[in-house]
This record gives sequence, C-alpha cells and structure tokens, in this order.
Amino acid sequence: MSLASQSEDQLVTAGRQDLDYVEAVVKKASSSFFWAMRSLSLERRRAIYAVYAFCREVDDIADDEGPLDERKRLLQEWRDEIERLYKSEPTGPITRALLAPRDRFELEKQDLIDVIDGMEMDAQEAIVAPEWEQLLVYCDRVACAVGRLCVKIFGEPTEKGRAVATALGTALQLTNILRDVHEDAERGRVYLPKDALANNGITDTDPQAILAHPDLLAAWHELAGRADKAFRDAEHAMAQCPRDKMRPARIMMEVYRKNFDRIVARAVREVPRPPSEGSLGHYLHKAEKLLIAARYGFT
Repeated sequence: MSLASQSEDQLVTAGRQDLDYVEAVVKKASSSFFWAMRSLSLERRRAIYAVYAFCREVDDIADDEGPLDERKRLLQEWRDEIERLYKSEPTGPITRALLAPRDRFELEKQDLIDVIDGMEMDAQEAIVAPEWEQLLVYCDRVACAVGRLCVKIFGEPTEKGRAVATALGTALQLTNILRDVHEDAERGRVYLPKDALANNGITDTDPQAILAHPDLLAAWHELAGRADKAFRDAEHAMAQCPRDKMRPARIMMEVYRKNFDRIVARAVREVPRPPSEGSLGHYLHKAEKLLIAARYGFT
C-alpha cells in the first residue's frame, strides 16, 4: 500500500490498531519468527513485530514483478517514511509502531535504511553470480542489519550482540540462497558467488545455463560450507552473550540450522528443490518448531 494514499484520519491515528496490524503481518508471513519471539516480554515482542513487518513490506516491494520505476518509487517512499519516523512524524501503522521502540531500544536509522538498500539491490537489477564481497554486502543489508535491530531489542546492544547479528544474519541468508537456487534462477537471479562457480568451471552468466551445468552441485556445496562456518561463528558469538538475552536468536538459529542440515542431506546428486509439504526431507513442521521454541525459549 502506498503510504501517500492513506486518509488524513489514518495519518493521525495510532495505538492498538497499529500493533494489531504488525502482529497480523508476522502471523501471516512467518510462523517460525512468530513463535521464536513468544518468549520476549510484551514490549520487546511488539518492537520485534514492528521491525519484522517493516522488513516484510519492503521485501514484498523488491520481489514484485511490476515496473522497476514503480518499485524504486515505493522504496523511496519508505526511505522518506523512515526520515519522518526519526523526526517523530510517522504516517503509517508500521512506523507508528516503531516510534516507541526507536527510543526505548535506541534503534539506528541507518540499519533501517540498510534494509531498504538491500531490497533495492534486488529490485533494480537481477543479481547473477556476484563477487563474494558483494554477496556479503547484500547479506549485511537484508539480514545482518535486521539482526542489529533485533539484538538491541533483545537487550544486547553491545559489540558482542552485533557479532551475533553479523554471523547469524549471514548464516540465515546463505541458507535461504541455498534453498532457493531453482526458484531464483527462474526469476533470472543466481546468488551463488562468482568464485564458487568459477572454482568449479562455471563461467556462464545466463541463469539457466548455470542451473544446467554438471558441476553446479559442487559450487553449491562450496557455498554450503561457508554457511556452515557462519552457523558455527554464530554459535560462538552467542556463547559470549547472556543466555537469556539470546533465547529468540537461539530459536531462530536452531530452526534454520536443522533446515540447513536437511537441505544439505538431500544435495547428493543435484541441487535440491524445496520438497513438497509432507514429503520425506521436508523442512521443519510446525510441531518441530514448537518443540524447539519450548526447549530454548525457557532455558
């Protein structure tokens, strides 16, 4: 929805309606995230939901198949809205829900802008075989920046918390990339880094040619090795922080790590496609996620 299209009454209304709006976005988009955050206090949980709703909406803009100019316009609207947020003049339900957390948890404007910049990397042109450093910048913007916002809300705004955000954000985003290779290629995108492809004799720049290359699986496993290291780095960084502050991050890590392990286990003869629900090797089911939330949410 265009922020500029809201009525005058909507612009001045804040409160329960805004909180309900952001919670509905979370429930609809991510059961994993929703349950991971249930161990937080109400104040922190509402703050996290507002951050997630913001990320969800700008991500939807980047993924839209509409004209590039329109996507860039909508992302610019969000940049303008973040500026209004930091002038204490938010005009939308998500930014109104972010206003109190902005002050309570000292959320940095640049982290929100970084998320928009990351989405614009997707929106303005199809990423194909990026340099490793470019891929790390992408991961930092679309995932680690979110983590930096989250660890502040969790109560760990220190360099140790930022280390968790960097390592875990990278691990989660690389897992998404490994999971979605086929789907991304159909949209003209290949996030597997150029060096991993070149190390395995793949120099094509056409997504379908890359997808058809007989050594793609070896390049895929090379990136999987880097994702595995990022998970181990996240584990180490998390151990340096108070356990109670890291409960939600731990739940997210455990869910993603188990899904990552299942993806890797299926990558024997070819780069795996996402399995259909209920099939052997399917990603974690709701009951499994709830067990993880119960195990790590209160210990």
